[in-house]
Amino acid sequence: MTAVYFPESGYASRLAPMDDGDFAEVGLIGPEGMIGLAVLLEGDCDSFEIMVQVPGTALRTDAGAFREEVDRMPALRMVLHRYALAHFEQVARSAACNGRHNVDQRLARWLLMAHDRVEGDEFPMTHEFLAMMLGVRRAGITVAAGALQKAGLIRYERGRIAITDRPGLEAATCGVLRHRPARLRPPARATSRGRETLLALKLPSLSSIPSGAKPSPGPSPIA
Repeated sequence: MTAVYFPESGYASRLAPMDDGDFAEVGLIGPEGMIGLAVLLEGDCDSFEIMVQVPGTALRTDAGAFREEVDRMPALRMVLHRYALAHFEQVARSAACNGRHNVDQRLARWLLMAHDRVEGDEFPMTHEFLAMMLGVRRAGITVAAGALQKAGLIRYERGRIAITDRPGLEAATCGVLRHRPARLRPPARATSRGRETLLALKLPSLSSIPSGAKPSPGPSPIA
């Protein structure tokens, strides 16, 4: 990887490629985190793909400059290591949920995680993408989304989903999100404070870039 990215808005999925050409989501990254944990952890490459799901902006810095500053600034390294722990715990809890719980509960969990990372209660999403994210058939998503909408928890139309009853949606999950330690939870309704924080740390070569386009049928990797 040649650069790392700090999303200011929108969010991206970390995808594991499958032998049949499909992808399975293993994590979500929004304004609470960074894209490029392999660089932070001194890896040379990352076998996962990054796909922007909700367009936004991100701050980009060169991988070499980033490593230098992490080595120079213990406070920055500590914060980023805490984020790495939070992200890996998210991956583990998602795996546990996907392996043990029904599609309704898994969909409710995923929608809450996406809701945490956007401003407002509505965001673009199709049944096809949700099926890929959760590793289930599209028909299963149609049934699960219909049940959540009938219960008044979400509203779905024309490729957009709105969260209409967050407490009710939380009650519909398997409880994986409720069991997270408070220090590992994303900020309440993530906001774009990344620029101010990073500029205060004087990270060099930091520039604002678009973080992607609207989702397409395949992943949109960030190099």
